[in-house]
Amino acid sequence: MALRDAIDTFVETFLGDYQQAALQIHATPETSNHEFFARDTLVALLKQQGFTVRQEVAGHRTAFDARYASAKPGPVIVFLAEYDALPDIGHACGHNLFGTTSSLAASALRHVIDAIGGEVRVYGTPGEEGGEQGWAKDSFVKAGFFDDVDAALCAHPGYRHTRTSPSLAVDMVNVQFVGKAAHAAARPEAGINALDAVIQVFNGVNAWRQQLPPGARVHGIITDGGAAPNIIPEHASAKFFLRAETRPVLNAMTERFRDIVQGAALATGASAFFDKYDNKLDNTLIIREFDDVYARNLALYGQTLEEKPVNEGYGSSDVGNVSQLVPTIQPMISISDTPIVLHSLDSREAAKSRKGLDSIGLGARVLALTAIELIQTPSLLTSITAAHRHVLDGQQAK
Repeated sequence: MALRDAIDTFVETFLGDYQQAALQIHATPETSNHEFFARDTLVALLKQQGFTVRQEVAGHRTAFDARYASAKPGPVIVFLAEYDALPDIGHACGHNLFGTTSSLAASALRHVIDAIGGEVRVYGTPGEEGGEQGWAKDSFVKAGFFDDVDAALCAHPGYRHTRTSPSLAVDMVNVQFVGKAAHAAARPEAGINALDAVIQVFNGVNAWRQQLPPGARVHGIITDGGAAPNIIPEHASAKFFLRAETRPVLNAMTERFRDIVQGAALATGASAFFDKYDNKLDNTLIIREFDDVYARNLALYGQTLEEKPVNEGYGSSDVGNVSQLVPTIQPMISISDTPIVLHSLDSREAAKSRKGLDSIGLGARVLALTAIELIQTPSLLTSITAAHRHVLDGQQAK
């Protein structure tokens, strides 16, 4: 009870600063790799609470790594911070709340961690919505930032309080074909139609859909279809997203897609070029025991964690990349009393509403108390780590 009182008092004391920061970030929307104001705002708050902060980490100019280690041994707990906005529509995914909630939770934990041991970190990860150098969590993973981490936590703004949701793994693929230009009326036989090859890829994908694994998705756009109708296109290109419920399934799908591209090249005589672009996204591993800890602490404040209805479907998030390495939770925290859909105008307004701003305090309290349980109960963390390994092994076996 003493630790909870300390967390509650800390959050109550500093909540106004973080709410003001959330409103300022909301009013200054920045997309991936351009979140300078949001980064500087969060870094300043964390430095005020005694964190040592490194910026421009993991190859991202708007990323940061904030740390505070107590003198007592204990687990390393990471709070994930997102703070990018969507193009045109701004903070319609509530990341102005996301980053401030994680930062306040970490600061509250830092306030008591000298007494209980361990280390608290905040990883500022740009571009969760994609874009220039998007999906930075994969960069953090590849750079080894999670190699010594025991657990990762965050809470995403939404309509209801819901458990961590599954998310689909994604590979983003560029497809290009090079043919031979010719006059489409006078000498068509002299040309090799690169656009035909792109169209063959779409036809191949459509024929493949019946045999796609459950939950898999393939969707694409043509990015270059030629210069003029009377010229056989010498160059054509497309971009595709390939999604699957697990990374191993997606890896097999991506190789099958590569075969479709090569088949289109053989059918048309064009040369094919295939490459992945941007960071990959992995599926989110669900550790129910970890969510249960969050749910217990949420209940202390009179709130209930619900299951997300299956028919709502799932998107993708780079939090999945983190979940493949360490136990991770990202429950939804309610910012609206009426239904909202993320990436909508209603969601953008909710992200600066009174309930949205109040969610920072609730989320910070619950996340900090969840982390304290992991630190103070080694057997609980051991059990959650074992559950994570079991889920990971099960994914590999499918």
